[in-house]
Amino acid sequence: MPRKISSIAPEWWDYTTIDDELVRDAAALTPQSMARLSRPGFRVVFYDTLEDFYLAEALEYLEAWKQSTADNPVGICGPIGPTEQLPLVARMVNALQMDVREGHFWGMDEWVVDGREVPPTHPLSFEKADRELCIERINPRFRMGNAQLHFPKADTKAYRATWNAGIRCAVMQGGQGDVKHWAFNDPVRRRGSYKNAPPTADEFLKLSTRVVDLHPLTIAQNARTSGGGNIALVPTQAVSVGPVETWKADKVSIWHAGNHDNPFGQRLTCLMVAKKLVDTSVPMSLLGLHPNVQFNYFRPGVGTCQVKMR
Repeated sequence: MPRKISSIAPEWWDYTTIDDELVRDAAALTPQSMARLSRPGFRVVFYDTLEDFYLAEALEYLEAWKQSTADNPVGICGPIGPTEQLPLVARMVNALQMDVREGHFWGMDEWVVDGREVPPTHPLSFEKADRELCIERINPRFRMGNAQLHFPKADTKAYRATWNAGIRCAVMQGGQGDVKHWAFNDPVRRRGSYKNAPPTADEFLKLSTRVVDLHPLTIAQNARTSGGGNIALVPTQAVSVGPVETWKADKVSIWHAGNHDNPFGQRLTCLMVAKKLVDTSVPMSLLGLHPNVQFNYFRPGVGTCQVKMR
C-alpha cells in the first residue's frame, strides 16, 4: 500500500506518515513501560529532578575530557538544545580545577544563510552559544585552545576531517526535535526518488556532515524554543553532523527534558529504537542500529498522551 501523505507538510516525509498501529502503541506507553524497553545496546534512564538531569548531562563532558591526553585525544560532540548543561560544565571544571586543555569539542550543527554558515555574531548562532555558555566560562588556565574546538561550516571538508584525525569521540549528546531528529538530521523532501518512499536506512546512514533543508516543523520549533516565536527569524537551512560521524562516537546520549519534543514524540522514538523499528521518516529511529545508545528522561517532562482540551 502507498505511504500516507504527511498531515503537517505534504511535500515532506515525517512521523505522520508511519503506521497507525505504531502510533497507538507509542501513545500508550507509560514511563514504567518505557524503562522496561532497555535492552543490550539501548538504555533508558529517568531522572526525577532537573538538577539531577542536567548535572548528569554535564558530567558526560567531564568524563570525556578527563580521558584525553596529547597522545590519545578524546572529545565530546554536544548540542544546542538543551543548553542548560553548558554553564554547569564550566562551573565544575573551574571548581575542580580540572585541566581539560587536551580535550576536544565538536559542535553538532549550525545555521546556514545564503550558502554560508551564520557568523558567531548571529543571535541564533550555535557556536556563539557554546562559547558564551561554556567554553569562555572555563578558566583560561584549564581550557582547551581553539584548535581543539570543531564547529561545522557550510564547506564541511575541514570539519569532516577532524572525525578522521585520530580523535576519539567518547559521546555524542543530543536533544530530540519535534520532527524526531538528532542534530539536524531531518526527514527529506518527498520528491525525486523519494517521492513514494523515504530513503532506506542504508541510504540515510551514508550521509555525513552536510548542508540540509529544514523541515517546517524544525523551523517552527526553533522559533518557539529560541526565537520568541518569530518564525521569520529562523533560517531554513543548516549544516548538520551526519550519521557517518554519529557512528564514530562510542556512545550516543539523547536528553529529553520535555522542552523540545512532546509526550508522544518522546515515547515514539523510545519504542522504535528499542524494537529496532527503523524508518527514516523518523530519523531518530536509526539510532536503534547504533551499538551504544542511552535515552535520558526528566520524568515530569514525559507528560501524558491523554487528550485534554486547553
